[in-house]
Amino acid sequence: MTRDDLRNVAIIAHVDHGKTTLLDGILRQTGSIETRKATGDRMMDSNDQEKERGITILAKNTGVSYGDHFINIVDTPGHADLGGQVERILNMVDGALLLVDAFDGPMPQTRFVLNKALELGLHLIVLINKIERPGARTEQVLNDVYDLFIELGANDKQVDFPVLYTSAKEGYALTKPGDSPKDLSPLMDCIIAKVPPPSAAEGSFQFLVSAVDYDPYLGRVLIGKVSRGKVSIGDQVAHINADGEVRTSKISALFGFKGLGREPRESANSGDLVAIAGIPDATVGETLADPRDPEALPGITVTQPTLTMTFRVNDSPFAGTEGKYVTSRHLRDRLYRETLADVSLRVEDGNTPDEFRVSGRGQLHLGIVIETMRREGYEFAVSRPEVIMKEEGGQKLEPVEELILDVPELYMGSVMENLGGRKGDMEEMVPLGSGRTRLRFSVPTRTLMGFRSEFLTQTRGEGIMTHAFSAYRPYKGALRNRNQGVLVSMGQGDAVAFAIWQLQDRGKFIIGTGTLCYEGMIVGLHNRPTDLVVNVQKKKQHSNVRSANRDDNILLAPPVQVPLEAALELIEDDELVEVTPESIRMRKRILNESSRRTWEKKNKAG
Repeated sequence: MTRDDLRNVAIIAHVDHGKTTLLDGILRQTGSIETRKATGDRMMDSNDQEKERGITILAKNTGVSYGDHFINIVDTPGHADLGGQVERILNMVDGALLLVDAFDGPMPQTRFVLNKALELGLHLIVLINKIERPGARTEQVLNDVYDLFIELGANDKQVDFPVLYTSAKEGYALTKPGDSPKDLSPLMDCIIAKVPPPSAAEGSFQFLVSAVDYDPYLGRVLIGKVSRGKVSIGDQVAHINADGEVRTSKISALFGFKGLGREPRESANSGDLVAIAGIPDATVGETLADPRDPEALPGITVTQPTLTMTFRVNDSPFAGTEGKYVTSRHLRDRLYRETLADVSLRVEDGNTPDEFRVSGRGQLHLGIVIETMRREGYEFAVSRPEVIMKEEGGQKLEPVEELILDVPELYMGSVMENLGGRKGDMEEMVPLGSGRTRLRFSVPTRTLMGFRSEFLTQTRGEGIMTHAFSAYRPYKGALRNRNQGVLVSMGQGDAVAFAIWQLQDRGKFIIGTGTLCYEGMIVGLHNRPTDLVVNVQKKKQHSNVRSANRDDNILLAPPVQVPLEAALELIEDDELVEVTPESIRMRKRILNESSRRTWEKKNKAG
């Protein structure tokens, strides 16, 4: 039996190819949201960081009515570092809309999400999006998509996918490029026709937890698909955890998804995507089942982390002055709580009670965790990210990224030279027209850290960069991570304009006048490869002797802004980033200068 009135689909694509914008158009045109609420763009991106960064971070569910059918739609993140969200969400659906930009074509994350969808046997609909964009290459991009399907081992049935041409921004879909644009009804009709309805499996209740949310009144809310049977409010259900232990709990609330919110429901049947409250300890990948027949479903497997870093209690002279949660107990509880909702994150106790090893899918993934905790009032310090090495057959392996760059031809030489020094191998060069070229490189993850800022500088801000994990390959040898040293504060106190002015020729400062500094805090970037200890608290000496010459005017260059992600890329192994709700500071691990020099000598001798 099947649920002919229901369809479950996900929207998958590379970052910034138009997933959330397309979903906005579907919500508006199906009347799933009130007109007064349908204001602005990317309505599904409700998280503060999503609005600021302009990307989808958390997968979100919605539902729309279309004719006699109800369609559950899941919006997924497009960035490669957030691929864990995509992997667990695809277990909930029977089909997927694969969006590909009509100008960019298939990108690294397109390959990742398509490969996962093919492995799960999902029915795919390909959307060539942004066809209104100047320079759109619809025919060439479609050929590239066919090539990607074949390269990933798709069978004959999977390669015979339906294609639509869409403009998410303008809100229309076409079955052929030359058709007159109207609305998104061709897309909705295609979903009904090509995506199979979920099976209405009879038997005892089964539900796989695919996501976890939190409600201040209901507590933990579990999101997933009813795989079999029926469930109602007040039912007793068996919670089967990852170790196979069974506990019985009562369902206190049940919700379906529609528009921008959730709708209370009395019951749910096989095939429905719902949110369940009342189960206090369940997490992603675990099963809810009938207590009379507690049968577990297969868990969710996600790609392992490739990057790790140390979170530790802040021990700087300013520790505890800006944060609300500062102890190791607070830090440990919060990090382990994050793993309950994020299955692609790993947390382990460190070498000391004040340290924790946190591993994730990439720098953005870990940066979002850090920023979220910072906004919640946590204060801590983090180390430089390190790649997770592997060893197979006695050979050391490291993670390698597929890097795609769109650059003006004028700057190609400098970019290629930079990546050559980072042990990158160029695999493809494709002219895009209008004086731009696409370069595809294979680059070790560790050498790619810090490249983005240099790339934007080299291309005068005109370059476009995207990358995703590719595979583990043989280790390529050591590489110096930073080609310039830092300016380190000698003492504690407010930075003085006169001192900064006197030191400006030594490098660029990242602090301004009046910034409170401490010994060992990084205050600037040195012009030379070595570190330099400076006195930014030095004041101009005054005397009773009048000078015939007028005092020099103090003109200070504006300080270089170093946001969180840039700070993580900039620091070396002997440095930390201090994170508080109010500040992002960089510092040396050993703050005292003489102790630091002693440690460096021992390190070299050892």
